[in-house]
Order: sequence, then C-alpha cells, then structure tokens
Amino acid sequence: MSERKSLSAERVAPAALANTTRLHPEIVDEVEAAIAKNHVVVVGMAQNPVVKKARRLLDAKGTSFTYLEYGSYLSGWKKRLAIKLWAGFPTFPMVFVDGVLIGGATELDELQKAGKLP
Repeated sequence: MSERKSLSAERVAPAALANTTRLHPEIVDEVEAAIAKNHVVVVGMAQNPVVKKARRLLDAKGTSFTYLEYGSYLSGWKKRLAIKLWAGFPTFPMVFVDGVLIGGATELDELQKAGKLP
C-alpha cells in the first residue's frame, strides 16, 4: 500500500497553517482523549445511515464502544472538518480500535467478516 500524499508543512504559508490548527482544536482534543481512554471509539454524525450501520454492527457483536457525534448534514460541518484534517480520513464514521483508526463502516465490516472484530 502506498503512503497517503499530503502537502508538506514547508509548502503551506504560516497564515494558512494557522487557520488549520485553529479549526476547533477542542474537538480534536476531545476525540484524542476518547481514543486514549476507550478500546473502541466511533466518531460520527446524526442522520448518517453509514454511521448507524457501524454502530449496529458493534451492538450486534456485543462490542462496547464510545460514540462521539458531531452535528448532522445541516450542522457541525466545521467540527467534522477539523476531525477529518486531523485524521486524514475523508468520511464518517471513523472507527478507532486501541487508538488506531481502522477506517469506517466498510473496514469495520471487513474486520467482522474476518472474525477480528473486538
């Protein structure tokens, strides 16, 4: 698997970089704290059927998890953007297992089918 490309910090103007780091750092801190304390964390948004699918899969397996919800399709997009920029993952849900971002609902489903779901 190739490494994800990202623009190096040297190629980002200080003012632009400051805008990125100022974008809801308290939300990023909240997610980081949750994944440090909990075995499984799902970060999502209201009304999203894919987030609901991931949560149902964990519930059906009997896996205990912490759920963090940030807005819906009509609200909270800046908070979700801050999380996306931090994680480098483009969609919700974001599923973390033992502090590692495993991906979203598709990757969670693959783990379940492989018998590796916590």
